[in-house]
Amino acid sequence: MRKFISALVLCFLLCTVSGITQPVDKTKFFAEDKIVKATLVTNMSKVLSGKMKDGDSIPSSFTLKLSEAEGITENILLSVRGNFRRKNCIIPPLRVDFKKYKSSSYATLGSLKLVNACRTSDEYDQYILMEYLIYKMYNLFTEKSFRVRLLELTYKDTASKKKPVTQHAFLIEDTKDMARRNNMEEWKKWKVLTEQTDREHTTLVAVFEYMIGNTDWSVPVTHNIRLIYNKETQKDFPFAVPYDFDYSGLINAEYAVPSELLNIESVRQRLYRGFPREMDELTKTFQLFKDRKEKIYDLINNFELLHTSNKKEMIRYLDEFFTTIEDKKMVKDIFITNARKE
Repeated sequence: MRKFISALVLCFLLCTVSGITQPVDKTKFFAEDKIVKATLVTNMSKVLSGKMKDGDSIPSSFTLKLSEAEGITENILLSVRGNFRRKNCIIPPLRVDFKKYKSSSYATLGSLKLVNACRTSDEYDQYILMEYLIYKMYNLFTEKSFRVRLLELTYKDTASKKKPVTQHAFLIEDTKDMARRNNMEEWKKWKVLTEQTDREHTTLVAVFEYMIGNTDWSVPVTHNIRLIYNKETQKDFPFAVPYDFDYSGLINAEYAVPSELLNIESVRQRLYRGFPREMDELTKTFQLFKDRKEKIYDLINNFELLHTSNKKEMIRYLDEFFTTIEDKKMVKDIFITNARKE
């Protein structure tokens, strides 16, 4: 009996060290902030060729180092996604399917979007870090937001002798998981107009997008927006949840160009894309931003991976927003008089 118990203990210890017995807790995975060292081994020549179509995937492997022990390597399926960046980037946006291999300890993570740098340069690496911070900023306002996990990702090519490349990237929480965390479900019914969503929450979304200088979103066509709703109460008004902030003025990526229909010269030029609100509604929403200002600035200033120059520029851009919402005349002009009309 003692030998049997000793064998069980030894087995438990070996499995714990190797990290293969316990599936990854996806809630905990996205709740933690510590950067994860990861390695993606795939046919990079095929990924970079531009010939992969929607639905195409290639077997690859993914390693995550979630503890001080050695990282765990599992099989995955890798696919490309996106439109503009897929056509214009050296490295296209990727999707990692962990769930294909049921025995994988990562299978619980499901299929996740991987937000990776468009090009292999320090400038583009900084873009990724700034977009990551915007997700973290929005997390400060509401649980109805996508959580993200930052990676230090190394790409290894199986098809050539190219040297591995290491850059930052981040994984985005799955929509279903985000909705479930809020005791809701993803809205997949009929088309919803902006003013048919929860009014107070959509006001928050529109002001946040204005703060970061992002006009690249739309509720009716669910462009960079996901909708969730409370199925139990059958509430008629779903909640809009924004994502994909790389076109924001706060980042000011060199490839980010606003739509010609908006009549603005650059993404640095803010334009409110929400609908008119009463002054008391705006005052209530602005207070949320004022209450979180210090935490937002701390996120930026305490983020060691971001260059000092980028920190200063982000703070300066945000300062303009906070100055604006303190000026009643500017508030009336921007958020009421010149807001969008139905």
